[in-house]
Amino acid sequence: MKLQTFIITLLISSITFAQDFIAQNLTISDYVEGTLLIPNKKTNTLVIIIPGSGPTDRDGNQNFGKNNSLKYLAQDLTHNGIATFRYDKRALTMLKKGANATAISKVRFDDFVTDAKKVVAYFNLRKRYQNIYILGHSQGSLVGMLASKENVTGFISLSGAGNSIDTVIMKQLKGMGVQQSMLDEAQKTFDILKIGEIDKDFSPYLANIFNLEVQPFMMSWIKYTPTKVLSQLNIPTLIINGDKDLQVSVAEATLLKEAKKDFQFSIIKNMNHVLKTVETDNKQENMKTYNMQELKNNPALIKAILKFLKK
Repeated sequence: MKLQTFIITLLISSITFAQDFIAQNLTISDYVEGTLLIPNKKTNTLVIIIPGSGPTDRDGNQNFGKNNSLKYLAQDLTHNGIATFRYDKRALTMLKKGANATAISKVRFDDFVTDAKKVVAYFNLRKRYQNIYILGHSQGSLVGMLASKENVTGFISLSGAGNSIDTVIMKQLKGMGVQQSMLDEAQKTFDILKIGEIDKDFSPYLANIFNLEVQPFMMSWIKYTPTKVLSQLNIPTLIINGDKDLQVSVAEATLLKEAKKDFQFSIIKNMNHVLKTVETDNKQENMKTYNMQELKNNPALIKAILKFLKK
């Protein structure tokens, strides 16, 4: 194969043309790989989409939960003339490159913030987009807040908590009907983590939360309170939550709203944590949508975001 033909083939493999946008895979750094969607009509606005907790990919999917929530969100924005960039969590990129469990266990919450800042810097350096917004989903909301302190036009918190992660988990445990003795054990471990120490004597019944490999990461996350971080932002901000969200309640979103009164606030009726429409209070029916790739996002979501972006 001639060199020129090979180069053309290589370019085509990383760029996909859709009816009204171009999809281009980009490598931002050793830890950040994602997809840029560029609308066919000229735009000066880019939305960077940050995924939530766990080994979540650029589409919003995990091994046992494939719902394409962030993929559909990106496509909805780009169909409406807004460029988008979404990327895989750091651990997934490391796995793809052959990293072992020990290396991945050393990832800390601040690494996610570093990755987000590198994405912002990448696009600012190229000066293609005049307006750069960060949209963080779930855990990505706090990551996005911390990355939005400079060189960003605006910020969107989507299904983001207002409390620190220890308070959120304690509320979830109480909501699950966990016995008081276990709640006391969890609080004891959180208190130890808050002072920067590892709890080697944690309850084995709480190992899924506090195993020794996870505690250092939890320690790096627990030091941030979203309401405090958000109150320091001086850029246009939109706070969105769904009233059928089983993981992050409307009360959490309200805390964010109260952090700064002039921020915009939108509660989407019948939207759950993975952005799908759920018209029942049945938790099992709600959770089913976490693994329904064909189900599109709640249509009110894109309307709320576009209203904010076009103000």
